[in-house]
Amino acid sequence: MAKEKIPSSPAILALKAQSAVFTLHSYQYEEKGGTKVSALKLGVDEHCVIKTIIMEDESAHPLVILMHGDKGVSTKSLARSIGAKSIVPCRPEIAEKHTGYKVGGTSPFGTRKTLPIYMEKTILDLPAILLNAGSRGLLAQMAPAEVVRILHPVMVKVSI
Repeated sequence: MAKEKIPSSPAILALKAQSAVFTLHSYQYEEKGGTKVSALKLGVDEHCVIKTIIMEDESAHPLVILMHGDKGVSTKSLARSIGAKSIVPCRPEIAEKHTGYKVGGTSPFGTRKTLPIYMEKTILDLPAILLNAGSRGLLAQMAPAEVVRILHPVMVKVSI
């Protein structure tokens, strides 16, 4: 039986450098499938699949927000929480420039630039989560506490 070749990515290298406890799960990526498709293919609750969304404030300063797959982000609440006038999602080409990852494969780990990271507070209530591991069709499963230990995100309550 052939062993599946798992790609290496800056995210996986960053996780290994931090001695993170994680397992990798691959699935057949579908363009614009999002967390709904990955959850279905991996047989997990979409609420446990965490989106990495690259946004920017009114001055075009980028930031990362980690959000449940089945939830959206209230940009008004996020702006209020972090003291910005407004927050909008980055255009895909801008997000790729900041992170080094293609949209659909964006990981909060191993980004090209160091970006402020915000995390929906209720993610901490889950026993395990899956986040993108830096490649389309590849997720890393870990405890939310590992994400907090490695990324030191600011906790926010901005889900809708």
